[in-house]
Amino acid sequence: MDRNQRVFKMTFASVYPLYVDKVVRKGRTEEELREVISWLTGFDGPGIDEQIATETSFEQFFEQAQLTPAASLITGVICGVKVQEIEDPLMQKVRYLDKVVDELAKGKAIEKIKRTA
Repeated sequence: MDRNQRVFKMTFASVYPLYVDKVVRKGRTEEELREVISWLTGFDGPGIDEQIATETSFEQFFEQAQLTPAASLITGVICGVKVQEIEDPLMQKVRYLDKVVDELAKGKAIEKIKRTA
């Protein structure tokens, strides 16, 4: 199984606590994390909770997500790769999520993370 397939099969539930730890350690809140996840994926609070409870894989998670049209404005490097240059559409979505979580942890304003004018 290649690296991408391993990532796609990981559950959102297994990664979510790592996202929470990362942002909280940097002085942000779980509520802010949920806000940026909701903005990116279209899942509301109960929707995020359902994804966690059902142990949805990243592949299923992004099949069900309604990605914001502004996702294409997410640029920069995550894991040494420019997110805007990732060719696999599913991996690009996973990295978009990683990138907005990273931006939140680094103290970026929510409005800037959401790419609002």
